[in-house]
Amino acid sequence: MKPFIRATALALATTVALAACEKPAQKPAGDAKTTEADKAADGKTAYPGLPTEKEQVSYAIGMAMGKSLSEPEVKDEVNLDTVVKALRAQVDGGKPLLNEEQAQEIMQAFGQKMQAKMVAKAMAEAQENQKKGDAFLAENAKKPGVKTTASGLQYQVLTEGKGAKPKATDGVKVHYQGTVLDGKEPFDSSYKRGEPAVMPLQGVIPGWVEGLQLMPVGSKYKFWIPAKLAYGEQAPPTIGPNQMLIFEVELLDIVKPGAGK
Repeated sequence: MKPFIRATALALATTVALAACEKPAQKPAGDAKTTEADKAADGKTAYPGLPTEKEQVSYAIGMAMGKSLSEPEVKDEVNLDTVVKALRAQVDGGKPLLNEEQAQEIMQAFGQKMQAKMVAKAMAEAQENQKKGDAFLAENAKKPGVKTTASGLQYQVLTEGKGAKPKATDGVKVHYQGTVLDGKEPFDSSYKRGEPAVMPLQGVIPGWVEGLQLMPVGSKYKFWIPAKLAYGEQAPPTIGPNQMLIFEVELLDIVKPGAGK
């Protein structure tokens, strides 16, 4: 079996197996009428339009395949009728229009095409995010209370503490939440997790390394971090390339190296 065919078959088998292992949600106790209606004659759960196990399994396999083909980048490149034609030829033992070598060659070329398409999309997104971030920072710098450092980091003091300031070699105990420029919900939040985070400053993004060293313990600052001081083009998918980040950070304590060991 060729690598692409093997990987596809394995993914499909795994999807179906996991679906088979999932337990159905239990009905509320005492709802005898609903329970009986959901039972087939043999005592198994009935699914409208799918009376037999064979049809249920077949439909589950179709759902798994359909989900993989419904991705926006793939959907426009695939003719569903032709997919069904190939499935019938393979399952029924008919003569396929392509041999495995030809199919492998086509899929390799398609994979390269899709990769190039995704790269182009990411580059366009990165350029757009950079443009939006630069425009926002230029206007934000004019607002009262917003300070800009030599690196381009912007910050505003929400609460000024009276404790010591951490050094780059220290760790910090903080409460924080971070959003992207157009984000309504935080992509990361210690508040949502219900406990502060402890981390070394040497292990965080440059904007944090610089910004936290400005804060006395007990302070709460708001930071606007340019992409170059955040994750740049290598940002995780939950953030996006070249995103300017907005953080509200409370510095609760300084954690010295080796503390607690």
